[in-house]
Amino acid sequence: MSRVRLMPRLDVKGKNLIKGIHLEGLRVIGDPQSHARRYYEEGADELLYVDVVASLYGRNSLHDIVRDTARDVFVPLTVAGGLRSIDDVREVLRAGADKVGINTAATKRPELIREVARRFGSQCMVLSIEAKRIGPGRWEAYTDNGREPTGLDVIAWAQQAVELGAGEILLTSIDKEGTREGFDTALVAAVTDAVPVPVIASGGMGNVEDLIDVVKNGHADAVAMADVLHYNRLTLAQIRESAIEAKLNVRAS
Repeated sequence: MSRVRLMPRLDVKGKNLIKGIHLEGLRVIGDPQSHARRYYEEGADELLYVDVVASLYGRNSLHDIVRDTARDVFVPLTVAGGLRSIDDVREVLRAGADKVGINTAATKRPELIREVARRFGSQCMVLSIEAKRIGPGRWEAYTDNGREPTGLDVIAWAQQAVELGAGEILLTSIDKEGTREGFDTALVAAVTDAVPVPVIASGGMGNVEDLIDVVKNGHADAVAMADVLHYNRLTLAQIRESAIEAKLNVRAS
């Protein structure tokens, strides 16, 4: 099994780091760049920036934040939110991103996945899926920060995206996001078992046991975490130490 990556997730609205529950009820946490630097210094494997209102306003406003972060942070940066074209992707990569997460625009025009993968490489093209459970073993993909249903089955959509060239899946459970109740491990397992590319589990981490569960039983390749770090309930060092004790294949500190 490949090494499991620990990825702080920074949801941004305007110039503020925010956090919500079920992708709603957003609370301001502070300055995203200072948090990004702290997480890098604590040993994050990668960082994930998400502009949570970008699709609503039709543009990504993270360029300056990403550019400033890239000067101080030397781990891969994935940037998501409001990216609708090759030009949008090029701009955010020039600002310092290593990978881009695309959701809304890809559901409206799946060929964009192929275009990004061909131009910048499949390793750059991360399909972002916001998933909501609609029945036993069934999830629907949503867009616009969990507001708009697409009618797309999550498993089928993930498989189609990989066929088009997506090199990674960012999988966020709307039902679990911000609840501290643990990941939707069944969702993560269903997607990881259906596609041959890495899957990042996001939404619901409340403690280290949740991470261990989603890696061992959901087969997640990476774990995105926000609340548990933003509110200083755990440090990355503590999470990494516990993961190593559980014999997960994570990078030693």
